Amino acid sequence: MTSIPPGRPAWVDLFTSDPAAAAGFYAPLFGWAVAEATGEPPTGRLVFHQQGRPVAGAGPTDDGQPAWTPYLATESVDTACELATATGGRLRSGPVEVSGSRRSAVLTDPAGASFGVWESLGLPGAEVFDVPGALTWAELTTREPDRAKEFYGAVFGWTADDQPMDAITYTTWQRDGQQVAGMMPMVGEEWGDLPSHWMVYFAVTDTDAVADEAQRLGGSVSVPPTDLPRGRFAVLTDPQGAFFSILGPAPAPA
Repeated sequence: MTSIPPGRPAWVDLFTSDPAAAAGFYAPLFGWAVAEATGEPPTGRLVFHQQGRPVAGAGPTDDGQPAWTPYLATESVDTACELATATGGRLRSGPVEVSGSRRSAVLTDPAGASFGVWESLGLPGAEVFDVPGALTWAELTTREPDRAKEFYGAVFGWTADDQPMDAITYTTWQRDGQQVAGMMPMVGEEWGDLPSHWMVYFAVTDTDAVADEAQRLGGSVSVPPTDLPRGRFAVLTDPQGAFFSILGPAPAPA
């Protein structure tokens, strides 16, 4: 990718208690190469590369809660922050600027789900998507779907395409006629006290094999491999407690 249109996921960061230990888990799991972040103050940040191109980052968490956080492309971080805070969101950190790279900030939406905004100053974001070991989907999992439609529509110009899925309504966010992300309402007791959050999905070639490898590396399987119309997915948790999803092709019919 040499440019990423506004409103689309541009990057994803892991906020974690131990970036180096996390790298020891994700590098063999996804085949990532690991490098220290350059062009910014020394903060222990790392950059993960797939096929020689940056796909994700990692850095220390500021609140003790490990989490993967997607960044959404915007033409102006400052304008996006103003719109977000005026529409019920909260600025969590930033904006920060890395010369020749990007200007970014992290916010929370009205339901408390964290996300970032990314303005390219030379680095559009991740340089590869939708291949094994790279981001392939981002999904808002929220207790306030109606409020989310107002918020993300106002900040990013998203429209909501609602479709029935079993007992719930799944939303595909669209901008300029293109799918950009999804939304899953948190309905039912199975969600417990889990807060609203963004879920990131990494592409894999074999969901079952990657889930097994994650356990061998010290992670755990939160949702076992399951078939969906989009493919076969699983929810995994890394050794530091950050959860993420993997999505591979559906198994061939027997």
